[in-house]
Amino acid sequence: MTDSDKAAWQEDAGRDLLRNAGDRLALIVRGEGAHVWDDEGRRYLDFLAGVAVTSLGHAHPVFVDAVSKQAANLAHVSNYFATPPQLALAARLKRLAGTGPSGRVYFGNSGAEANEAAFKLARLHGGSKRPRILSLRNAFHGRTMGTLALTGKPAMQEPFLPMVAGVEHIDSTLEALEAEMDDRVAALFVEPIKGEAGVVELPDGYLKAARELTEKHGALLILDEIQTGAGRTGAWFAFQHDGITPDAITVAKGIGGGFPIGALITFGAAGDLFFPGSHGSTFGGNALATAVSDAVLAEIESAGLVDNAVQRGVELRQAVDAIGSPLVSGCHGQGLLIGIRLTHAVAGAVAAAAQQHGLIVNPVNDETIRIAPPLTIGDEEIREFAELFAAALATVESAVLLDADTAVAATDPEGVTA
Repeated sequence: MTDSDKAAWQEDAGRDLLRNAGDRLALIVRGEGAHVWDDEGRRYLDFLAGVAVTSLGHAHPVFVDAVSKQAANLAHVSNYFATPPQLALAARLKRLAGTGPSGRVYFGNSGAEANEAAFKLARLHGGSKRPRILSLRNAFHGRTMGTLALTGKPAMQEPFLPMVAGVEHIDSTLEALEAEMDDRVAALFVEPIKGEAGVVELPDGYLKAARELTEKHGALLILDEIQTGAGRTGAWFAFQHDGITPDAITVAKGIGGGFPIGALITFGAAGDLFFPGSHGSTFGGNALATAVSDAVLAEIESAGLVDNAVQRGVELRQAVDAIGSPLVSGCHGQGLLIGIRLTHAVAGAVAAAAQQHGLIVNPVNDETIRIAPPLTIGDEEIREFAELFAAALATVESAVLLDADTAVAATDPEGVTA
């Protein structure tokens, strides 16, 4: 697209917004359920949900009602005071996470803020005797300077070196974990599923081994459940699939259903590490955000959407397999956090073709399409997804096969292969 082809909104975005993101793909003006519409009236099936954020879909009546009622009553007071929605949400998160009475909750405004708080928790636990913090290679924990140090992606870190000291990145293997864990480790940070790496699952037994080793050496086990929480994997939090109890988890994204909020949830003695003045946030835990989050989680619970994530996740995998595309080698992930593996490095082309057909998916890397639809999806949305995704794959297949034929012809003009 040349500059002369750009719409007015694209020119505005290019001029007025910092260039920390690429060109915006469309100007989205409204949403309802699992669909959004752009400024030209075109409808898209949104199977990214704001990257696992809009758990109830767009403009869900429960979300709209919670925003309206709380905004008309009380939006914000300082953290010198408590509010009923804040206390209600803290109690609900403790119950859903299974912390027991000793659990505690810190509220921020995003996943990165929740992980910053968790980083500080690790430092408070470690002190001078435990200077090491372990994180996994190719993990993603945020883009602030603290969370970027935790993020195991050197290309993302390079422009901002030096990083905050003390973080070491290890391979996501049981052998590496056993080799690196010692009594000088303050904490181990783990994503139960590495979403930004391509919806990559950990080896079988990894979380149980991590729990055993961190307990043995006195380190904290901190799980980043920002993308996997709020029922997305078919459990309230992904660690619950493994039957373990961490020392802390971080949550955001889906717990707000589209309203900015994040939280650090502690278990047991880890909740006693913070002291007055050691951390804080002006907007963290405000009445409006916590009221909306509490309403969203209540709806996920009452509507059976955690179980729906299990059922629909299976159906989506079956729908992808049924397409029978030579570009697809399989699916991975849990529940409604799914990575679709491709046989060629054409994820960007597939996502672009999908958008042209009216489907929003995410090329999380060159060979993986990530889908994370609303937890509310049903038969009709799965049928529509299968139809649109099949059309997108067919569009790209023809180009890939044409390129392959051209390459064969160039090296074997007689059309004879070995």
